[in-house]
Amino acid sequence: MKPEKGLPSMTMTRRDALQTMAALPLSARLSPGAAQAREAELIVCGWDEVFILALGEGAAPAQRQVWSWRAADSPEIPADMHALFRTTDDCKPVDGGRRILISSSGGAIALVDRESRRASFFARVTNAHSVEMLPGGRIAAAASVSTAGTGDRLVIFEAATRQELASDALRSAHGLLWDDARGVLWALGGDVLRAYTVGSGGGPTRLARTFEIALPEKGGHDLVAIPGTSRLFVSTVRRCFSFDRDRRELSPHDVLGERQNIKSYSVHPRTGRIVYIQSEGENWWAEHLHFQRPDGTLRLPGEHLYKARWA
Repeated sequence: MKPEKGLPSMTMTRRDALQTMAALPLSARLSPGAAQAREAELIVCGWDEVFILALGEGAAPAQRQVWSWRAADSPEIPADMHALFRTTDDCKPVDGGRRILISSSGGAIALVDRESRRASFFARVTNAHSVEMLPGGRIAAAASVSTAGTGDRLVIFEAATRQELASDALRSAHGLLWDDARGVLWALGGDVLRAYTVGSGGGPTRLARTFEIALPEKGGHDLVAIPGTSRLFVSTVRRCFSFDRDRRELSPHDVLGERQNIKSYSVHPRTGRIVYIQSEGENWWAEHLHFQRPDGTLRLPGEHLYKARWA
């Protein structure tokens, strides 16, 4: 069938079609049952590249890279900001994996469309260590330790305008998680876990502390929800913990309680498979991905792995 007069042709070459399919999340390319049975996608970051691996099953899964991004791939990000993304440290899927939130300790955050690699949002954030979508078209960022006076805080932006809307002091801010069921933003600092209300999406943004619990030790690092439970995973430099959001109790993690330097932890929402990264030697990064359910390890030689999130 020919296109109607005056309309552009929608004909795609085989190469274009394959590139488009590769840029889509697995859930959009396969039925949920087929995607789960064949491969699972994992977003990984730590250096100047964020990439996605399609992983097979088993203790030593086969892997292939299906997507990657560097700051220069997004023409919206000015050239003088590219170097700020040289040490990416969080990479969270949003909108069903169609977009990815990226933070970098180099001093920036971005929201990137997976298919086009274009950045619909970007901003400078001192020593950014995590980023999170909020209701009402807002984005929260954790600015960690800095001597410049612009770090050690939680900051909220309006995504459409990149305008800073609110902030609150949080020493060594490292982790963020929006809790839709409870209507709060959880924020992990160097020695404390807090809950904030942020104001309704249609009204003014106001950060109000509603809960706070001191960590058993300093060095708060990763903060993630355990799917299907009221628990949060919390890591510090020396140990790992579970926090029950209903009981408001912090307890040692049942498996990784005594593990040191756990940089990231992620539980697959359907299969329950766990992936975590533990820094190696004196480095802040690792070359290995560690799995549980089933147990296994995958080495990526030459990589600087810091965070891994199931897509």
